[in-house]
This record gives sequence, structure tokens and C-alpha cells, in this order.
Amino acid sequence: MTTLDFLKFKKENRKISMITCYDSSFAKIVNDSDIDSILIGDSCAMTMHGEKSTVPAKMEWMTEHTRSVRNGAPDKFILSDMPFLSTRKGFEHATECAGQLLVAGANAVKIEGVFGQEEILKHLVQSGIPVMAHLGLTPQFFNAFGGHKMQGKTDEAAAKIIEEAKIAEEIGCFGLLLECIPSNLAKKITESVSIPTIGIGAGAACDGQVLVLQDMLGFSGFKMRFVRQYLNGLELIKNAFNSYAADVRNASFPCGDEIK
Repeated sequence: MTTLDFLKFKKENRKISMITCYDSSFAKIVNDSDIDSILIGDSCAMTMHGEKSTVPAKMEWMTEHTRSVRNGAPDKFILSDMPFLSTRKGFEHATECAGQLLVAGANAVKIEGVFGQEEILKHLVQSGIPVMAHLGLTPQFFNAFGGHKMQGKTDEAAAKIIEEAKIAEEIGCFGLLLECIPSNLAKKITESVSIPTIGIGAGAACDGQVLVLQDMLGFSGFKMRFVRQYLNGLELIKNAFNSYAADVRNASFPCGDEIK
């Protein structure tokens, strides 16, 4: 899959499936699945490193997680997040960071927000680096938003997101990720731009959907309204751990053919 396939799928009205992934073990499973693409999100700060938000994500983390996922999923389209402030330190720094992610195995980068960094986005696109713009609830703005809250609820706020979407399209971004905005707003944006939209908490009208792997497999221990949990992974894995611990304690493991 390439960025051209994203555009092709939108024209054909074929929905795009995307899931986050951060390590080669899960990447191997995703690689053998029907999922179209993988997002190495800065959500790794929370899911893999135990942080309270995505803000602490480091460039080194993003690069290493990208390399690990590419090793496990050689056949999938990989989109990697540019971490907090990586696009706010000038053209040279942003280009170097994006280049590191592509060298590590990403096919494209995702950048939160458009306003204030239009020229940076344009420079990256013109440098041959595919960019997806992330609009709506942009987690790196966690402190500015006062938490993880739905965006675009007022007419004024919605108009700003629509404006950002159109600017991103004009700049040459190959797609948009729309997070936690009203479904009617997501539908309006999807219908008003020629590039595909990937939604998370943005309703069913988007051209595709993305979910955090740990959330949809039930590993995270909490469930947001817009997340469909496809597996009760927390209980399944905990039960497996407990069974192993019990077998060790009662000396039933190892036994039989497990012992040479």
C-alpha cells in the first residue's frame, strides 16, 4: 500500500483500516492480518512507557518503535508520529526528525495541527516526505486543551478545523486524521476534501478508522465511548499468568515431554 492507494480507496469508497502498533511481536501479527496500515503513534508514551500523556514521547522512542514495527511488518504501510515540538524548532530540525522516521522504516509521518506550521508542512511535502495532518483533538496540545476533550463543538471551532483541513489539502498532505470531533463535522470535512480522512472518535463517515491496539484488544483496562473492544485481553492474559504461576507453585510445570 502507498499514499496513492489512500487516495484510490477514497475515490472507490473503500474504507481504510488502521491500527497502532509499537513492537515487532504484534507487528508480525498485524502483517498477516487484513488491516491496511499501521500507525506508530506517540501514544507509545502512554501504552508502552506508562506516561500520563503523549507529550513525553521522544524522537528516539519514535525511531526505535518504527524500526521494530517495520522489522515485524515488512508488507504494511507505516505511518509514524512526529513527537511533541519536533516541528516547532525550524525547517532543519523538522526535516531531520522526519527523515529519521523514514530511514527507520516509515512510509509517511503524521503531524498534529496545521496553523502556525504551514511552511514546515509544505517544506516536508516538497522534500518528498509524505505527511498526514492530525486535526481535532491533538493530544500533544493536552495541556492547552485542559485535557482530552472533544473539539469542534461550536460553529467557530468547527470552522477553524475545516479551514485547517483545506489548508492541509492545499499544502499537499496525502490524508487527514480526525480525532474526537462531532460526527457531522467529520462528515462535512470528508465530503469537502479530495484526500482521505481517518477517524478516531469522529463517527462513521470518515474514509477510514484507527484504533489503539491496547484499547481494542482490552489491554488498557479502560474503555472510551468510541472504542469497540474486540477482545477481553486483560482477563485472558492475566488468567494465563495466574495459571502459569499456579503450575510452578504446585510443581506441575515442567513435566512430561517438557523435561529432557
